[in-house]
Amino acid sequence: MTKAPVSRDESLIERAAQIYDFDAQFRVRRAASIIARPEGDDPAPARLPPVEAMSPEVAATLAAIPLELRDFAVSSDGEDDRGAPAGIAHLDRAMLAEKGMLVPGAPIGALAEEFRLVKRQLLLNARAIAAGTPERRARTVLVGSGKPGEGKTWCAINLAISLAAEKDVEVLLVDADFAKPDVMASLGLEDATGLLDILGDHSIDPELCVIKTDVPQLSLLPAGARTHADTELLASARTAHVLDRLLAADPRRIIVFDSPPALAASPASVLALLVAQVMLVVRADRTTEHDVREAVALLDGCEHISLVLNAVSYEPHRGRFGSYYGQGDRR
Repeated sequence: MTKAPVSRDESLIERAAQIYDFDAQFRVRRAASIIARPEGDDPAPARLPPVEAMSPEVAATLAAIPLELRDFAVSSDGEDDRGAPAGIAHLDRAMLAEKGMLVPGAPIGALAEEFRLVKRQLLLNARAIAAGTPERRARTVLVGSGKPGEGKTWCAINLAISLAAEKDVEVLLVDADFAKPDVMASLGLEDATGLLDILGDHSIDPELCVIKTDVPQLSLLPAGARTHADTELLASARTAHVLDRLLAADPRRIIVFDSPPALAASPASVLALLVAQVMLVVRADRTTEHDVREAVALLDGCEHISLVLNAVSYEPHRGRFGSYYGQGDRR
């Protein structure tokens, strides 16, 4: 099967999510119909939005999620029909699929494998860091970039979802891009009391602001109400106390910060002083070597900085993960 040409200005990871040959494995309308009304059962509310409202790729992705993991039922009119426990946030799987992101419970593909490689190196680094220091901070990662538009939030969310699949890990994804917070919106959720509120009000218990999600082992902490004193709040002693409190609450917890771009906002350099690792997203078709060097210099308060190269030209004939998972050309 010949694939349509892939745009050169998209990232390798983003492109991998678009190459999967869903139609070869699923009959989208039939799969959606089975989900809406299991064979042998009486008519029931649809468990997916109408097929017409989503692309074939999105419908196939959702349909491929095993039944035992399919806790995101949505009625035919789009209303929430899950009956999820109170206080548990529901992540919009359809929105994740539309954005080419990891979808919890979906089959493993090239995108998942790319982030498996990324997280494995970060976890190995964390283990090495923890061996050399008794501090809990080894369980902290900052995901950032030099400039806006390089894919840091996209990578931070996918990294958090991938980490949450680990057997011995609890993940807390913190939106620390205070000027332009986008984590909650990207997951189909509304903003709530968050990090800036906690830093500004010592009476707030940080753990009470942590939002559990219907993705096992994944929780969120919003950015909080905007303030012109965001950098100053981060630089206060309160921040270290809050971070220690969040880490002490669960010895398995790894905290992933989505930070503002280092060359665009000052909070990134302050956050770098508080974390054990920085994952710097570099866009191959946009970020200059000078930008990379300048960003690394601003973040050098953290001793461990790794680069993730984004927007690399994808070549489907060269194998990698795409061909192994049936995403390359079929012969």
